[in-house]
Amino acid sequence: MKLIRVENYKEMSSKAAQLVEQQILDNPHSVLGLATGSTPLGLYEQLIQGVSERGISYRHVQTINLDEYQGLSGDHPNSYRHFMNEKLLGHIDISLENTHIPSGKSLPVEAECQRYEALIDKIGPPHLQMLGMGTNGHIGFNEPGTLETSLTHCVKLEASTRSSNARFFSDRDSVPTHAITMGIQSILKSEQILVLASGKKKAQAVKRFLEGHTSKDFPASFLWKHNHVTLIVDSDAYSLAAAEEE
Repeated sequence: MKLIRVENYKEMSSKAAQLVEQQILDNPHSVLGLATGSTPLGLYEQLIQGVSERGISYRHVQTINLDEYQGLSGDHPNSYRHFMNEKLLGHIDISLENTHIPSGKSLPVEAECQRYEALIDKIGPPHLQMLGMGTNGHIGFNEPGTLETSLTHCVKLEASTRSSNARFFSDRDSVPTHAITMGIQSILKSEQILVLASGKKKAQAVKRFLEGHTSKDFPASFLWKHNHVTLIVDSDAYSLAAAEEE
């Protein structure tokens, strides 16, 4: 585990962008694992700037997203496909055919999960997988109780996760109850994993994560089973861990 401490969200996003762009420079045919939510927004802004300001090209890059809400079509304004197109993919020189996100409308859902896992193995696994960390330790939509051996699957979302995501919807009742997500084992297939954590609301999760004890009650802890994980954390998110060092 490599720990990179930064001062604030902006610095976290900038450092993460440096690592992503270096991966592309090292291998222009890289497969990137992408995440949604508020945490990577600053990173994605930096990556968009990198195309025009630093000459980074995504022409040969493929992307694999972690998850998608079950029941939402890709053109739904709250779908993760729409989010990714709006926040990153529509602003860089990448073919949308090379960007992969689970289908929230395909039925039966079990078949879609199997299709997506096969896709991960066919074009990936990712050379670099980006992750946020939920306040309850979820990664992707792998909620507490998820087994280490899990592959892409459909999950019922915890109340805390739905509440956290309600800000993107008109009201909490509009937040989908289920999602398709890459499993823990799917994520651990990645060559490298980059975890981002920012803000005081993530401080307890970061503190528990850095204790290094693996448990299905805190899914992010399984990342300790991987040989190449980098955690970039700002001062607020690291505050409780830092207090224990004193």
